[in-house]
Amino acid sequence: MRLYRIALWVTAPVAVPLMAAPPGATTARAVGDTTPEGPLAVWRADTVPKSSVDSALPFPALGARSVAFPRAAPRPAIVSRAQWRADETKRDAHAHYSQRVTAVFIHHTDTPNGYDCADVPRTLRNLYTGQTRDRGWGDLGYNFLVDKCGTIYEGRAGGTDRPVVGSHTLGFNQGTTGIAAIGTFGRGTPVTAAMEQSIAALAAWKLGLNGIDPTSKVRLTSTNDKSRYTKGSSTEFDAISGHRDGFATNCPGDALFARLPTIRKIAAGLLGRSARAPSGVALPAGLQSPQQTSH
Repeated sequence: MRLYRIALWVTAPVAVPLMAAPPGATTARAVGDTTPEGPLAVWRADTVPKSSVDSALPFPALGARSVAFPRAAPRPAIVSRAQWRADETKRDAHAHYSQRVTAVFIHHTDTPNGYDCADVPRTLRNLYTGQTRDRGWGDLGYNFLVDKCGTIYEGRAGGTDRPVVGSHTLGFNQGTTGIAAIGTFGRGTPVTAAMEQSIAALAAWKLGLNGIDPTSKVRLTSTNDKSRYTKGSSTEFDAISGHRDGFATNCPGDALFARLPTIRKIAAGLLGRSARAPSGVALPAGLQSPQQTSH
């Protein structure tokens, strides 16, 4: 009796779902002068596909060699809209989605710095009212907000793990996430380590979902002539940029803008793209790699 060894080789690309729409999810429209003019990928509750895979994304082929999947960072703890008591009757009932998030824009809320972190939910409700009612943005403009204690809050509705189009960087809302630091960060204003680390952790998670290196450059196309670039022009940005990079503003303030290189390095470390965090920077214990927590 002869024995035959059979080797199986899989060479066809395998489409792996990247994310699935939550059951019963509503999707929706951002309104106001910050709404992107370009075509949007709109998914309504009655037409949400079972999987929102971007068919343009490259998928690895399985074969004799091992497959290198995109690096990913852990999802940080995020305080939900329900937890900070957002009045969902105030916002637009629908939300817009892009195909994926390839860049993050950092902002500040331009609000007082002397707040108690326990009072942040009230600050968020005030911002929510102002941006939804007074500015006509249909919801909070920012996708996420971070306080000086390092707590991360869900901003615009639509799903924290989904590519929700916000109203945060005129001309570059599509395919990006807006993270706002709560406070005002003019020159000389200290940025707490907790805030810095949480912004980095959040950016690493969002960019890692699409295999984007936080220290890389990405190319974005302006959708509005009121941005720094004419509508339709393609421009290179840092994967983690400041609001002022895309729009004529001082946001996120000189102090926070100066911290962006460090934030990029911390985010890259969380994605395993660098051996360690920058010297003198301690990553949150829950986000450190085993090598970094073994001492």
